[in-house]
Amino acid sequence: MVLTHVHDLDDAAAAASAVVFASRYVQEPLPRYELGEKSISKDAAYQIIHDELLLDSSPRLNLASFVTTWMEPECDKLILEGINKNYADMDEYPVTTELQNRCVNIIARLFNAPVSAGEKAVGVGTVGSSEAIMLAGLAFKRRWQNRRKAAGKPHDKPNIVTGANVQVCWEKFARYFEVELKEVKLREGCYVMDPDEAVAMVDENTICVAAILGSTLTGEFEDVKRLNDLLAAKNRRTRWDTPIHVDAASGGFIAPFLYPELEWDFRLPLVKSINVSGHKYGLVYAGVGWVIWRNKEDLPEDLIFHINYLGADQPTFTLNFSKGSSQIIAQYYQFLRLGFDGYRDVMENCMESARILREGLERTGRFTIISKDQGVPLVAFTFKREEETSLAFRLSSELRRFGWIVPAYTMPANLEHMAVLRVVVREDLGRPLAERFLSHVRMALDELDDEAKGGPVPRMRVTIELGPAAKGSGEEASARVVKRESVVAVQRSVSLAGGKTKGVC
Repeated sequence: MVLTHVHDLDDAAAAASAVVFASRYVQEPLPRYELGEKSISKDAAYQIIHDELLLDSSPRLNLASFVTTWMEPECDKLILEGINKNYADMDEYPVTTELQNRCVNIIARLFNAPVSAGEKAVGVGTVGSSEAIMLAGLAFKRRWQNRRKAAGKPHDKPNIVTGANVQVCWEKFARYFEVELKEVKLREGCYVMDPDEAVAMVDENTICVAAILGSTLTGEFEDVKRLNDLLAAKNRRTRWDTPIHVDAASGGFIAPFLYPELEWDFRLPLVKSINVSGHKYGLVYAGVGWVIWRNKEDLPEDLIFHINYLGADQPTFTLNFSKGSSQIIAQYYQFLRLGFDGYRDVMENCMESARILREGLERTGRFTIISKDQGVPLVAFTFKREEETSLAFRLSSELRRFGWIVPAYTMPANLEHMAVLRVVVREDLGRPLAERFLSHVRMALDELDDEAKGGPVPRMRVTIELGPAAKGSGEEASARVVKRESVVAVQRSVSLAGGKTKGVC
């Protein structure tokens, strides 16, 4: 007998065990970590840390994260070769600097920036989209302040208009750099920023409107084209010059390949800057991001620093200074290796896996899919029945037993009653894993249903291969033969009151 799934639940015992564990954890003093007096061998140091890291979850089964978890071995090798290079030392590592400049120009042209032949695009590599958004926000704030000062108007109350679905980095920017964040509330059936409501909130102190190409909550693309048209009309009426920033952290490396006709980028005249995460669908390990400006005039010169103590004159516009070169090298590798067709193939495969997941979840009859077909390859879903809303968190917990990390979260203001589960599809989640995930969802739902029925005898469900019947085993079991694609198995509900189960666990 081959045991492939074991689960034994006794609510009272499990709860008591959890209380005992929690009380011990709270009462025991925390270990005192300090530098040891003597060295230990390199093998021992490695093994200690290696063993501890085994307790981490598997990155490939982390369906909560958009961040890339697999790259080709050749790129892994390049990452190791560049890991000791400090990107800040541009004069010492000119080739690495050139690779970054190539990436900036590739991305700018991918986003249809008005860059003529032989002209360099304006942009910079960052640690991630959070830093990219900070830099873009600072550029908008400074440009707005400079215009207000020149006109002799107050310049101490800047604001940004966004949807309530923005990622937390926008809240960080607003708090850290003293900018009011004006959020368009979401509503039932509309889980992204409404362009009409956003433009209505714009006033003379608005430094920009931030649109999201790929909402973190549902993966949906916001309507940047409509936002541009409405805002342009308001600018003409008011004689303001309110621009747009597109947070394309997730969707910037999807839309150009899957939806080339969609107008969201520098084809729209009010879009002045765009950020994108190389470590998401740019297919690079964490952490690398990019921010691209439409032209030089959109990045105030007084934000750029020039240094020469590392060699030649070096312009720099970043929040940090020293950082590794590996991720920039890896980004260029992916551009060189995949090309346009390769990226398109990867994104199409991701969308196909998302379709399989969406259809499989719909077949259970238990869920409502709230993500859209067009957008980031993910599936966001809720329980259909209102009384089952809280089960989202229970299902998330159940799936962890199989190794899957599936986030459950409540929606922002006005929709707090909604509890959502979200599965992000990355390059390394192919069809076999998607189908295995769906089978585990069905098993987890069965466990939750059994638990709700409150059976008096704790049970475990096992899947075994058919073989010779064990004699004298003492098991009292009911068996049902299942035949699928010439593979015969049997499912048994086995009482734990007596006897044993045989097999490898």
